[in-house]
Amino acid sequence: MGKRREGREAAVQFLVFCDLNQGSDAGDAAGFWDLRPATKPIRDFALPLIEGVLRHRPEVDERISRYAENYELGRLAVVDRNILRLAIYEMLHREDIPPVVSMNEAIEIAKRFGTEESSRFVNGILDRVKLDLSRPLRTAGKAEVGSGKAEV
Repeated sequence: MGKRREGREAAVQFLVFCDLNQGSDAGDAAGFWDLRPATKPIRDFALPLIEGVLRHRPEVDERISRYAENYELGRLAVVDRNILRLAIYEMLHREDIPPVVSMNEAIEIAKRFGTEESSRFVNGILDRVKLDLSRPLRTAGKAEVGSGKAEV
């Protein structure tokens, strides 16, 4: 498994931890890394993703609620909800990651950590989100200098 996939998986695991432990935030990352060891490159990729999702969570959750018709956000499976949060954050705010990469990674993570239906559910929501995007789906832009974002 590549460091980016492992970083995304760690980010989803941390977001699930935050979701289940209301009031937790990126400041709780030190204790999390004790429970879920990772190399420095994996942490360096995961931490900006975690911080970005937490910073943009209201906007991301609004997108999930809009497109998950007949589902209340709080009633979605906690793993699915946080896979969607990560992928939608990437699609909306990480110009350095092509949206199709975010989508494919989310589907693969859903297959690994979700239920039998998770990957189809995640794919369906992300397909709707991608229609809102005004940037190319298969190419990445440059990361901002000093933003902590890695280029693809």
